[in-house]
Amino acid sequence: MQSFKEDFSLAAGSYLLNHSVGRPLKDAEQAFSQQFFAPWKASGVEPWQEWLTVIDQFTMSLAKLFNGSAEEFCPQVNLSSALTKLVMSLPQLAHDKAVVLMSELDFPSMGFALQKALPDSCELRFIPKELDITEADVWQSYINVDIDLVFVSHVYSNTGQQAPLADIVDVAKSKNVLTLIDVAQSAGIVPLDLAALQPDFMIGSSVKWLCGGPGAAYLWVSPQHIEGCQPKDVGWFSHENPFEFDIHNFRYHPTALKFWGGTPSIAPYAIAAHSIGYFAEMGSHKLREHNQWLIDVIAEQFETELVSPRLEAKRSGTLILDFGGKQQQVLAALLRADVSVDLRSEGIRVSPHIYNDMADVERLLSVIKECR
Repeated sequence: MQSFKEDFSLAAGSYLLNHSVGRPLKDAEQAFSQQFFAPWKASGVEPWQEWLTVIDQFTMSLAKLFNGSAEEFCPQVNLSSALTKLVMSLPQLAHDKAVVLMSELDFPSMGFALQKALPDSCELRFIPKELDITEADVWQSYINVDIDLVFVSHVYSNTGQQAPLADIVDVAKSKNVLTLIDVAQSAGIVPLDLAALQPDFMIGSSVKWLCGGPGAAYLWVSPQHIEGCQPKDVGWFSHENPFEFDIHNFRYHPTALKFWGGTPSIAPYAIAAHSIGYFAEMGSHKLREHNQWLIDVIAEQFETELVSPRLEAKRSGTLILDFGGKQQQVLAALLRADVSVDLRSEGIRVSPHIYNDMADVERLLSVIKECR
């Protein structure tokens, strides 16, 4: 089996914390220098023309990874900002009794953003955290005709569960409900084909499995909605022609870039575009296959401690283990052994990537067995 360790900057030990940051490519610094610093340092001319090609590379890499079109993606500084901009742009949420549905298991920041972005008269409705959000029937029972938008995390960070996206999108379409998919925890590790799924909107980041670092989030808008969206948080790069410089005449950009805003950051996208391009070339299916193979090896050793789903179709790229009263002891032993994992409310989270191998898993298992 091919090893990818040589492509990444890996410290001593076993890094199994890929749901958090991921490891950078070894040539990331060189790519960053070439795309960001070189145009700035190499001549006395304006570097923006070359810098903006970085954004083109970023959106084209995302399009390849998710099987979409580059003009449907817009760079964003983070998911909360992307969500706020989107929600405030939708005429479907402007009426007094608009209802947005999400799960109590969603990342809190998404709930915070929705609470502040929605008009006061709107309702934010929750699927209780006790319900199994891997089951399509749960979603179907909550997606009613009075719902205007359903917010769905592709996978849930604290439980390792995967939402049944295809079923959710299908039932939402049948009831004329908009769908917004959050792929922050799944991008790269759980395949998602936008052309096949056909949701309405998607938000994501580059910081975790895509190993692209913070500051390079993105918003995807279905082509059927681009024209109808009316962003309020705009700037000169939201303009049809940013360099027209007519303060009396604002026209939305005809693509998803209408959500871009003011003078853009370039540096985060130079790193992320390079990394996403690497994984897009490899393909999410290959990443998923390797990840699930290693997860299976670990899961087989822990019949009673396994918290995350056992069925592959229902689980994310993260395995969650609960050792009860020995939780802190196990975590401390793993950290002393340079096995990088973390602890959340449901248990210890373990996330193997393409550069992890059986040696990393055996190291993890050895430490845990000593504690038991």
